[in-house]
Amino acid sequence: MINHIEDSLLIDREVLVKSCQGRKILSYLDAYGTAYDFCRFYRNDKGCVILLINSTMLLDGESFDPDELSMFVHMYRPFRIEGSQQGIKMLSGISGYRKLHRTIFQLVPDRGNALDDDDINTSPQLDDIYAILADGFPNLLDYPMWLADTSHRIRHGISRVFSYNGTTTASVIYDINDYVLVGQVATLTEARGSGYARKLLNWLAGYLDSQGKTSLLYALDTRESFYREIGFKEYSSEYVLERIVDNNESAVKGKLTVND
Repeated sequence: MINHIEDSLLIDREVLVKSCQGRKILSYLDAYGTAYDFCRFYRNDKGCVILLINSTMLLDGESFDPDELSMFVHMYRPFRIEGSQQGIKMLSGISGYRKLHRTIFQLVPDRGNALDDDDINTSPQLDDIYAILADGFPNLLDYPMWLADTSHRIRHGISRVFSYNGTTTASVIYDINDYVLVGQVATLTEARGSGYARKLLNWLAGYLDSQGKTSLLYALDTRESFYREIGFKEYSSEYVLERIVDNNESAVKGKLTVND
């Protein structure tokens, strides 16, 4: 049975740190604990963990009951379901969802094309960052929700935001056990084609590598070739599920973007 967890001690941290999605779940646990309605943790009898955060459902573990998991999804209708590939496989035939493939890349620094640290803004104004992201990601969360989450995670040392030339941004989503997830990579429309994203990501790859970090990044198939051209190497690949929505649906915000 899937039960709502109010005591964080009932979640096995040692299991979560072993996978990309488990670490992502753990980052939200560290940021918010179990006291917020918009960030709810669940666990079944086999120790598998589910996180519902805004419009996203994250799965960790392999021992889900297919019928119970399907019923859980129908009850909450998240826009995005990601994580445990066994769980995704169980849900692949669920009505109203489409399957998307994405590659997990490991950032590999190019020492010959590194920017100076002075070129990077390591504490940019979050209003400016949102403007860049909103220009590139039409399905980005609404500003108040994004700002509340991002600023909270930064204050708690979970996330960091970087920018280059005032037009390009990338974020560290989490840094756990020397594994880093990079995301929210975007460039303003008028600056695209300048190579700024490539430069910022290469700098970030070198910056994290110098600290002994293994840095990873998700990319849907539409962006896969870009990261291969940069020189990043494939770490693994996976499928996610995204709910098919009517264009008039007010909750469309939060859908999967090309790089999240």
